[in-house]
Amino acid sequence: MLILVTGGAGFIGSHIVTALAGAGHTVRVLDALLPAAHRTAPPIPEGVDRRHADVRDAAAVADALRGVDAVCHQAAMVGLGKDLSDAPAYVGCNDLGTAVLLAGMAEAGVHRLLLASSMVVYGEGRYECAGHGVVRPGPRRVADLEAGRFEPPCPVCGEPLASGPVDEDAPADPRNVYAATKLAQEHLAAAWARATGGRVAALRYHNVYGPGMPRDTPYAGVASLFRSALARGEAPRVFEDGGQRRDFVHVRDVAGANLAALTGLEHLPQGTARAYNVGSGEPHTVGETATALAAAYGGPMPVVTGEYRLGDVRHITASSRRLREELGWQPEIRFAQGMEEFAAAPLRAG
Repeated sequence: MLILVTGGAGFIGSHIVTALAGAGHTVRVLDALLPAAHRTAPPIPEGVDRRHADVRDAAAVADALRGVDAVCHQAAMVGLGKDLSDAPAYVGCNDLGTAVLLAGMAEAGVHRLLLASSMVVYGEGRYECAGHGVVRPGPRRVADLEAGRFEPPCPVCGEPLASGPVDEDAPADPRNVYAATKLAQEHLAAAWARATGGRVAALRYHNVYGPGMPRDTPYAGVASLFRSALARGEAPRVFEDGGQRRDFVHVRDVAGANLAALTGLEHLPQGTARAYNVGSGEPHTVGETATALAAAYGGPMPVVTGEYRLGDVRHITASSRRLREELGWQPEIRFAQGMEEFAAAPLRAG
């Protein structure tokens, strides 16, 4: 098949391009090569059709869609951002860009879409109270965070909660602008599928890490921020108390999930959008991650700062059971192995 990968020169996108080409597909890349993500030449395999254009450019999108069998939509601004001044850029890039792409796909008669979504659509993860069962914590309060009370209490009785893996049927609760744009992308894609008879697999990536992450940028993931600090000879700075639980999934496993979902699209009914968590199933705290990277790198051990960002969530880990059972995907890179590799891997200038 001929697969169009938007954002195919980016961190995750470039690994997907490599995986698709390795599986025998013909790949076309459309990427705006925005300076925030591309200070160095992107690692695109030889023979790949590269198009330097923004996904919001309807004419460029229409041209890139010629002859295409499926689209893998990775182009987006990522990360929490710095503050609300980033909101117009996030909405413009993520939501307007997706709308332009979907309109072009409808016109071109392309009916298969892999959408890069994110765990951020859930907000906080799954919590259970001993007395009230599964509950949804309210917004985090500045007074609690300032006092070092980082764990969300039961919204009914105020007692401590137990956290667990979130599944795809959990209600969406985006808690920052980036999260809202990712959920909007899913809604746009679902509307497109219903209107055109298309098929969508929305892959909700958890904390992706691995070779080629951008460095020294406020939009990078936490693993990249830790690795960037070590490269500068500095101790990684861990926010809150370091006890935040996440699911760190290696970028090559994410690329494998896209390959599995591409095949799985054929089995979805027409007009369907199906969400899949993409996680390792091996939760770790942010503090454990910083320590593992520092030890593997041979750099200074992390510093727990007690600082916080109001848009962050406390715990969010994945149940990837649906992806494993329906599409046969299995992560191959364990946490310790992946962190050892990542500690020695080059980063991309950001």
